Amino acid sequence: MKRWLSVGLLVLLCVPGCGGDRINVEELTLGLMLGMDLDQDNHMVYYLSSPVFNKEAKKKNEEFGRKTETLRQSMTGFDAMTTGLTIRGKVQVMLIGKRVLQHPDWFRLFDVVYRDAKYSVNARVVAVDGPVSEVINFYPLDKPRLPLHMTRLIDTANRRGITVRTTLQELHRQMYEKGITPSISEVKLNKAVEVKGTAVLDERGRYAERLGLQESTMLLMLQNRQKEMNLSVQIPGEGKPGPIRRSTITFRVKNAKTKIKTKHIQDRFQFDIDIQLPIALSERLFPFDVKKNGEELQEAIDEQLKRRFEQIIRGFQKHQTDPIGLGLYARAYEYEAYQKVQEHWGEAFAKADVKLSVKTEITDMGPVK
Repeated sequence: MKRWLSVGLLVLLCVPGCGGDRINVEELTLGLMLGMDLDQDNHMVYYLSSPVFNKEAKKKNEEFGRKTETLRQSMTGFDAMTTGLTIRGKVQVMLIGKRVLQHPDWFRLFDVVYRDAKYSVNARVVAVDGPVSEVINFYPLDKPRLPLHMTRLIDTANRRGITVRTTLQELHRQMYEKGITPSISEVKLNKAVEVKGTAVLDERGRYAERLGLQESTMLLMLQNRQKEMNLSVQIPGEGKPGPIRRSTITFRVKNAKTKIKTKHIQDRFQFDIDIQLPIALSERLFPFDVKKNGEELQEAIDEQLKRRFEQIIRGFQKHQTDPIGLGLYARAYEYEAYQKVQEHWGEAFAKADVKLSVKTEITDMGPVK
């Protein structure tokens, strides 16, 4: 058994280098992060960020920018600027400038990504509020290489429930699926790269609005994503006015359950959304006897959450977007009616009646009375 294992390892080690085409990692330009943006003259500019494996190099990352019409042309330009062979199959993050997202049909620029099998479709798609060049050329001294830092930043933010995680493959599904509109993570460079929430796009991929961190959490709940999330609300009548908001209560949501019922009545869709939230209190800045008056506090939280959920949904209807995917429910349960409006689902959803109910249950108050 050990003999065959040794032979197998020897074969794996020899295959890449025994044919005379061996390439050392120092001779490669591994494109870990790509970016696209518009310059001041509305010309497309593409960016590439790659790690440096040369011991003599002071910087451990190199960045390139190329003004071309297409992404494929930019790769030829990068080959003319780099000392190593450009490898595009390791891309981890794809940055898109907000100005690009404001134009319709920008998604066609990704044609080469899905047509060329060498590209990785697992790269995270991220909107940038501001110039992409500033993010690409950002060099944090207290962080790992920027492409790796960006990858972990998006993944961690998604695990914490404050933004979505949309890969190139998932974006392709959302763009061509008529019952849902795309949503991607959004970042902004201040002193550091910060996750600002979720960019909501319309049916053609145009930038519609940004959901903040808390609103992104609520979007994930509406999408029925099973994650542990944190929310804060203000309870009217509690606490005293002043610079310190003492009416705030924060809680952890565990295993949220969202049920959606669909109807089509009088040429309009109707969605009944029922959200069940088991919560654990993690912060309360006002005096309250939770053990004695827990139901009263739950009702106050329900009311505030219901208002915020309804506000988010009204925003979706105003912009004719559906990142929740309610069109998928319409297609599943009211297929004949949906078939008539599937080509302009955003417009049909804007006219839909959405009824929402929220019910929380305090399951944990913490060890402090």
